[in-house]
Amino acid sequence: MADKTIAVTRALVSVSDKTGIIEFATKLAGLGVEILSTGGTAGALREAGLKITDVSEVTGFPEIMDGRVKTLHPAIHGGLLADRNKSEHMQAIEALGIHPIDLLVVNLYPFEATVEKGAGFDETIENIDIGGPAMIRAAAKNHSGLAVVVDPADYEIVAEEIAGGGVSAPTRRKLAAKAFSRTAAYDAAISGWLNAEAGVETPEWFAVGGRLLQSLRYGENPHQSARFYASTPRRQGVATARVVQGKELSYNNINDTDAAFELVAEFDTAQPAIAIIKHANPCGVATGPSLVEAYQRAHACDPVSAFGGIVAANRPLDAAAAEAITGIFTEVVIAPGADDEALAIFAAKKNLRLLLTEGLPDAAAPGLSIRNVAGGLLVQSRDSGTLAGLDLKVATKRAPTEAERADLLFAWRVAKHVKSNAIVYAKDLATVGIGAGQMSRVDSARIAARKAEDAAGEGAVPLTKGSVVASDAFFPFADGLMAAVAAGATAVIQPGGSMRDNEVIEAADAAGIAMLFTGMRHFRH
Repeated sequence: MADKTIAVTRALVSVSDKTGIIEFATKLAGLGVEILSTGGTAGALREAGLKITDVSEVTGFPEIMDGRVKTLHPAIHGGLLADRNKSEHMQAIEALGIHPIDLLVVNLYPFEATVEKGAGFDETIENIDIGGPAMIRAAAKNHSGLAVVVDPADYEIVAEEIAGGGVSAPTRRKLAAKAFSRTAAYDAAISGWLNAEAGVETPEWFAVGGRLLQSLRYGENPHQSARFYASTPRRQGVATARVVQGKELSYNNINDTDAAFELVAEFDTAQPAIAIIKHANPCGVATGPSLVEAYQRAHACDPVSAFGGIVAANRPLDAAAAEAITGIFTEVVIAPGADDEALAIFAAKKNLRLLLTEGLPDAAAPGLSIRNVAGGLLVQSRDSGTLAGLDLKVATKRAPTEAERADLLFAWRVAKHVKSNAIVYAKDLATVGIGAGQMSRVDSARIAARKAEDAAGEGAVPLTKGSVVASDAFFPFADGLMAAVAAGATAVIQPGGSMRDNEVIEAADAAGIAMLFTGMRHFRH
């Protein structure tokens, strides 16, 4: 029977999300299917004129405990779990007056949505579905004998197959796989929320789940498959963005766009900020009195790398910013909104992907970062460290000037989002040189300085002259610091904590530069 088509004569329908259920149940009834149902679903189907049998009539028990117990009964689970291939199973349910169920249509209490809206603990607990997952798992386990539907998107194909004689074995198996995936993601969301509520930072068992947003053409490279999922809890960002226009987003587009948007979220929306990203690293970041000026200053940091990059803004886009951004080839633009004039300008660039959100990611929000390793997962809390609450210490004889201090804090925010080893030169609240992902901090300092020279042009004063510099981790020796001094930096911000801090401080004092210690490292591997 496992490979046979299963005719459907009896279905149990109990859904929280009632999208399309009236139409689907009407088709089932028209095909002569008996429909069992519960609570609100039964009421909605009856209002639509359908004949419904209450589950309580089948079990002989009313719904109790505010609906917590209604389908947890042998008359239901026996009908779902009886293996049609085993005569002893069929004899057992016949002796007990239990009738097989051929189709289960269930979706779950909106737990994830309840968490997202910020509901209180008691309300969230009440939105943990028990009977639904129990029935779904039972039907999915026994998919050789019945079909289980957890997604309204599958109503049409199931109705078509029933009308054609029954649900095929390949369809039942796919539906069962989706059912187990749904309950797994549901339980992962619950466990994640409850661990956070209980203050459990290191659960013995770790679960992760998500909802498919998009199947991608390929991953980082064409030979890799890729998919994009939304996770719980929901944060503003690429996964919540509305794609206004442009070609389909690729894996690399999504990864880079996330990097850009997370970076600009570090800056207060009172001050316009722009980040330009290439291969997950910033090639230019700036603030300014307007978005267009911020963009122009960010672009000036590395105009060569900015070509074909990703642009993120920390406030809604206007026409002037849109004109500047579309002045060169740009892959993706993301921002928390855009006015009509900006939208019209972007519309002229049909291939440019424009993503709009309802807000910025919360830079300080808790969350997890997950990475695969051979045979396992590396899981850590996301780097939500910000300048708020940091005890900044002046380590040198000279304290930074007010202007230097502003630039140092700006550069520190950027350095958090640059691949280690990271060196960021900044001047007047704009990056002027970025060194990323080098094995040596000295090399990062020199590469950033060289790129600043290239951006300035032959014979011009290097952009790093009179700048400040941020290092994502401490200088293990004074050589990295001196490379920055040679490039023209007058002040530095770094975590401190090296065994040779005194050596580095002495070198800074000898060079007459100011240095701040943050006490917080921002490695990004």
